[in-house]
Amino acid sequence: MMERRMDTALLVLLMGHLAAALEVPLDLLEELPQPPTITQQSPKDYIIDPRENIVIHCDAKGKPHPSFSWTRNGTHFDIDEDVNVVMRPHSGTLVVDISREKADHYEGVYQCTARNKHGTAVSHNIVIRQSRSPLWSKERIKQIVVQEGVSLVLPCRPPAGLPPPIIFWMDNNFQRLPQSSRVSQSLNGDLYFSNVLREDSRNDYICYARFPHTQTIQQKQPITVKVLNLEAINDTMAAFYNETDLFSEDPVDERKPTFLIPSGSSSSHTVLRGQVLEMECIAEGLPTPEISWIKLSGDLPTQRMSYLYYQKNLRIVNVSASDAGDYRCSAKNMLGSVHHTIHVSVKASPYWIGGAPRNLVLAPGENGVLTCRASGTPKPSITWAMNGIPIANSPKDLSRKVEEDTIIFTDIQMGSSAVYQCNVSNDHGYLMANAFVNVLSEPPRVLTPANKVYQVIKNHRARIDCAFFGSPIPKITWFKDSRSSTLDGDPYIQHDNGTLEIHTAQARNSGKYTCAARNMLGIYENHVYLEVKEPTRILKQPEYKVVQRGRSVVFECKVKHDPTLVPTMTWLKDDGELPDDERLIVDSDSLTITDVTESDGGVYTCIMNTTLDHDSASAELTVVEATPTPAVVYERPDPPTDLELTDQKKRSVQLTWTPGDEHNSPIQKFLIQYDDSLHHRGHWHNLTEVPGTRTTAHLKLSPYVHYTFRVLALNAMGFSRPSFPSRMFKTEAAAPDENPKDVEGFGTEHDNLVISWKPLTGLQSNGPGLRYRVMWRQKAVESDWTTVTVSNNSRFVVSGTPTFVPYELKVQAVNDHGVGPEPAIARGYSGEDLPVAAPENVQVVVLNSTLAEVHWDPVPHKLIRGHLKGYKVYYWKERSLHKHNPYHMEKLILMFSGNHSHGMVPGLHPFSVYSFNVRVYNGKGEGPVSPTQQFDTPEGVPGAPTSLIVTNSNLDTLTLEWSPPHDRKGRITGYTLKYQPVNNSNELGPVEELALLANETSVTLPNLKYSTRYKFYLNAKTVRGAGPAISQEAVTIVDEALMSLLDVDVGEGTAGSTQSSHPLAQPPPHRLPDEALPVSPFGNVSSSVGEDGPLISWEYWGPEKNVYVEYMVENSEGEQEWQKEPVNGSQNVVLKGLKGGLSYRVRLVAKGHHDQPLHHSEELLVTVPAVASRQVDIATQGWFIGLMCAIALLILILLIICFIQRNKGGKYPVKEKEDAHTDPEFQPMKEDDCTFGEYSDNEDHKPLKGSRTPSNGTVKRDDSDDSLVDYGEGGDGQFNEDGSFIGQYSGKSGSRDTAEGHESSEAPSPINTMNSLNSFV
Repeated sequence: MMERRMDTALLVLLMGHLAAALEVPLDLLEELPQPPTITQQSPKDYIIDPRENIVIHCDAKGKPHPSFSWTRNGTHFDIDEDVNVVMRPHSGTLVVDISREKADHYEGVYQCTARNKHGTAVSHNIVIRQSRSPLWSKERIKQIVVQEGVSLVLPCRPPAGLPPPIIFWMDNNFQRLPQSSRVSQSLNGDLYFSNVLREDSRNDYICYARFPHTQTIQQKQPITVKVLNLEAINDTMAAFYNETDLFSEDPVDERKPTFLIPSGSSSSHTVLRGQVLEMECIAEGLPTPEISWIKLSGDLPTQRMSYLYYQKNLRIVNVSASDAGDYRCSAKNMLGSVHHTIHVSVKASPYWIGGAPRNLVLAPGENGVLTCRASGTPKPSITWAMNGIPIANSPKDLSRKVEEDTIIFTDIQMGSSAVYQCNVSNDHGYLMANAFVNVLSEPPRVLTPANKVYQVIKNHRARIDCAFFGSPIPKITWFKDSRSSTLDGDPYIQHDNGTLEIHTAQARNSGKYTCAARNMLGIYENHVYLEVKEPTRILKQPEYKVVQRGRSVVFECKVKHDPTLVPTMTWLKDDGELPDDERLIVDSDSLTITDVTESDGGVYTCIMNTTLDHDSASAELTVVEATPTPAVVYERPDPPTDLELTDQKKRSVQLTWTPGDEHNSPIQKFLIQYDDSLHHRGHWHNLTEVPGTRTTAHLKLSPYVHYTFRVLALNAMGFSRPSFPSRMFKTEAAAPDENPKDVEGFGTEHDNLVISWKPLTGLQSNGPGLRYRVMWRQKAVESDWTTVTVSNNSRFVVSGTPTFVPYELKVQAVNDHGVGPEPAIARGYSGEDLPVAAPENVQVVVLNSTLAEVHWDPVPHKLIRGHLKGYKVYYWKERSLHKHNPYHMEKLILMFSGNHSHGMVPGLHPFSVYSFNVRVYNGKGEGPVSPTQQFDTPEGVPGAPTSLIVTNSNLDTLTLEWSPPHDRKGRITGYTLKYQPVNNSNELGPVEELALLANETSVTLPNLKYSTRYKFYLNAKTVRGAGPAISQEAVTIVDEALMSLLDVDVGEGTAGSTQSSHPLAQPPPHRLPDEALPVSPFGNVSSSVGEDGPLISWEYWGPEKNVYVEYMVENSEGEQEWQKEPVNGSQNVVLKGLKGGLSYRVRLVAKGHHDQPLHHSEELLVTVPAVASRQVDIATQGWFIGLMCAIALLILILLIICFIQRNKGGKYPVKEKEDAHTDPEFQPMKEDDCTFGEYSDNEDHKPLKGSRTPSNGTVKRDDSDDSLVDYGEGGDGQFNEDGSFIGQYSGKSGSRDTAEGHESSEAPSPINTMNSLNSFV
């Protein structure tokens, strides 16, 4: 049996490819035969209105046109015998006149039959029933008196109607009674009170039943309810019951919930698939219980469910099999809870799988299949009939084979045309469908008119039809112009109905198209044409106009359109036709209005129409008074008003508003903003802008947002205030439209994979319950996707992964309403681990004394176990080949990013032994070390001698002593000494040169000129050449004048450099805390001080082109920035404009691209001298001596005048002098400058005011006394080149005394000699 079913399935599958559904187009091919097809029939359950005639529909088509007959309750219904029944012409529809017979006489089961010579089609059973709306049975309803707090049920018990009535409760005023969680209506219409209150007392509880079919409403007798508290009840009832308390003395206590309906702890419910499931739980209790629902066997279908009557009713629409299971309702208040379980079973009446059976048009000899696929619960049975007769009783047909739900036709022949009925039924209903088999032999035909011209606008979709017919079904092929190839690829799409589609038509798609229909009986071709037209566009739109009354105005509207299309220009005013007024003149591209009046104001719109498209533009006309012309005041516009939302759809809404006053400046645009109170309350966001001539905007919205809108207007003066917000518009939730972005995969450990992404915002979530479906799989391995779902997170860690393996990643957004689109695949790697191999074949090539090149073979990628970052060369100096140089063990690192196989090692020390090794590194760290190797650097140019001093200075000889270079860089082979005289004008004389032996450290120069300044240059030599020179200056002296020694410059000496009075301090080496030190591309950085400023020299081997010198004052306060000096490709620069007497920090900087680090050299400390060394001879200058003599003479004359003035007036009594000197502190002081006040004229005979003569005979100088000694003494007092004084003025005698004390112990000098002269004067 199983093998037979498999053979049948294979046969059905094979024949499904050989035959397809096709109907004969009877309106076009009237001569072709076709069996009947039912086109219209009344519903299965047909409830009629007894007040109207009964119409039972049955229509069919076929060739020839079918005839109709009816059965009633399974027997033939003879229409001719019933004068009340008429069949409509050319139709099977029955019309029953009920004016002479009651409608219930025609109740029953009807079935229509349509037949012609090619077959018979039947309708489904039509059950006719009369609608009924009976009256309520009369009953006497007593008043209901209840104690406050108890539960109560008001029964409705409506009469049974057809269909069942709709129940609702109202009062005498036809107002619905208020319902709440305490008071609600049940499914059967009864009114339930969980507990009653005093305010529930009323006499008009009325239950209404509305019968929808007859549109009638029936009313129950009013019910009176009286709610009394305990005391009122006893007082009221005592009179009727012999003054005996009706109720107990205790009031109703609060109580835990109990269910009023349903009863018991569990119940069951059966519902059919596709119908509505309604379950209810109503509880009583005090306080009022709250009802909640859960599904014990799964989740509630939130998209299809809703709560009614304050959650007492759970309603699920479109029930499916997944809704079966156990549901639990719970009632809870503060005293406890109660539960009830409802077991739901889902059954299903039969339903189609893949649709009802489809008609077949077959050619003789073809094969075909009729399929009747359906399902249901319980499983339905399937029966076949042919032409309304069970197929078992039908004539035999050798080409037909029935296999359960399938009829297979093999090698069918003419005469086998028929209509087959498929009936699928179970306990809950049935399905019945007709499908004909029409055996025809017809060559192909194309039904689309020949030479039809299709016109379409450029960039729009184009569809070209090719309606066809034939038996066997023809195959359609499209060609264009030359028929060089079929049109079956991009940009063409061919549909099953023969239509050819071009998604975006272009000019090149214009032309002649041929549709060819071909089957075994022939071929048919049809030609059509496609013309792609240029779109219509308004090039110059009409503009906003403000015109004075009585003037003229012109609105221009220049349009571009396809020249083959006939355009029609239409003008509208305020969206209506233009007034019939001769003042309005319409031209081809303009509208002119002459003698403008106030009524002409409004919005004018030009519309350019063609047969295919149109374009429009609008402008407003404002009419103002001609005279007088008031002063125009321009202000911001008033805010828009009257915001209204219309045309509300799931993801769009129409917003309209009324503009505010423009204040003489036309509105340019409107800005629409929104506030999302669900996700980001109180924050307004820009949504869109519209032109100022529009007052309506179609807004595209996002799902699951609570929108509130406001509008701002903009004119030339600015934005208006925002309008008042619109009412809230809530969009429905939906599945996400997008997935998270920036999906990345990386590892934090060697055995994990971290998947991260940028989470969606609340606006992007589209609904509640946002979560992410994270998927991953190894890229190089054929494996399935692993999926997890996470929420409230933006990363997920996958553990236990192989080390550094590529992965494919996807992250999909999901919410309670569905899933987002298919996510794009991202790629990442699991965690890295340290490399397991060292570079091999490591070699070194020494290029010169400071540069070497290292080569190695790259490590295979699989051994790196991570992202290759590069290679590191560790190198260090083992020792120097010269015994005098120190021993170093500082490790340095050179990093080469990327997949390098060699690298340069710069900055080496000449004449040294170096060790090095190479290792690869990835994102995790470094791999193993290659074997350590050594290399020697050759000799280099030595550094400058360590020191150069003058130890013995005579009239014509000088002795120089020096120390060998600190950095010899090889074996010293000798020294070169150069010197030359410097005259008073700082001009350099001829250079003398001496060659000195390597073991010499001093030399005496004879036959020098006396009292002459000399400049000396000394450098050392190796086999590689001479190194930088150290310079020094000295003066041959006269008598006891001391030689002025200048300190040593340990830099790259150059001719003419002048040294400061303090040695230049070299910066201490900055060491990194680790053993290894980073390498700078700068080397041999040195400095020397010249006449124009410090000279900075260096060597550079880096790749960066942007090199500059930075400097700043040492120990500067605050955050002083580095000053920059570009070097323009050279390797030395003079820093000009530095202040004398200050020390500067200097360094070199190489800058690469913006994402590369800066390279710095070590810092130098450079001191700029305060006075040039040539100024020591200023005392010997003739002009200076003359100036000093003039100053001394002037001071002497001033002293003589003061002395004469002091002794003017002769002798005076000693008594007056004593009185004058009695108390000098008694003399008044000026308040403003703290000096002594002036005396009156009668005191002019007294001594100089404020002066006292000590007993030792010396004159004590006050703080205000001046002396040239004060300017000349001390280290701060100096002369500039022009003889002016510099330095701080010091008026304290203590400091002068100290200076004088020092002066006595010093050897005489030109400056001190002048100071002594000033003191004497």
